[in-house]
Amino acid sequence: MNTNLTSLPRNTYTLPAVSTNRVIRNTYALLSMTLLFAAATAGASVVMGLPHPGMIITLIGYFGLLFLTSKLRNSGWGIVSVFALTGFMGYTLGPIISHYLHMANGGMIVTQAFAATAAIFLGLSAYALTTRKDFSFMGGFLMAGMIVAFLASLGAIFFQIPALSLAVSAAVVLLMAGMILFETSNIIHGGETNYVMATVSLFVSLFNLFTSLLHLLGVLNSDE
Repeated sequence: MNTNLTSLPRNTYTLPAVSTNRVIRNTYALLSMTLLFAAATAGASVVMGLPHPGMIITLIGYFGLLFLTSKLRNSGWGIVSVFALTGFMGYTLGPIISHYLHMANGGMIVTQAFAATAAIFLGLSAYALTTRKDFSFMGGFLMAGMIVAFLASLGAIFFQIPALSLAVSAAVVLLMAGMILFETSNIIHGGETNYVMATVSLFVSLFNLFTSLLHLLGVLNSDE
């Protein structure tokens, strides 16, 4: 009698935990591979001196591949689509990195941005995983913030306002830090059970965090 009573809660809580841990493992494994693949495509883009495809093609390629990945997320083709998406983003990152490498102290700027991105991601992910706090309350604020930041970035591009562009980059750094906490918490607490989509969410956060840090560090290290 006592054995049955004690075993019931143990089974109830163990199975969800096993499922969650599997999603976390698969997410970080796939994220590691896609980061390496994106780094390879970015490096190839830098070496070959490929031009940036432009904002329109970038947006079409990104949202098109994101939609395809979402549709295929429950099949093996979803993984192929993830690599296509992250590889495309790596390609678009190559010309951006080339721009900063041609600046004075360009190598240092890129290295600092990479190191800061890695430190922020590892620190926040470790915090969310160890404390297991629920950051779902941040979802609405982060979504609204990203919409505002996206519209402001378009305004900065079209109206050529450097100060606005700098402010957007600073805001995006904070928003992406929040997104890392939110997305990691979402996996831990079962809000996201598909590791393909979890990988995409974290990858996009890292991509935006890195490019925003590049912009901020580029301005800070500029002699102009």
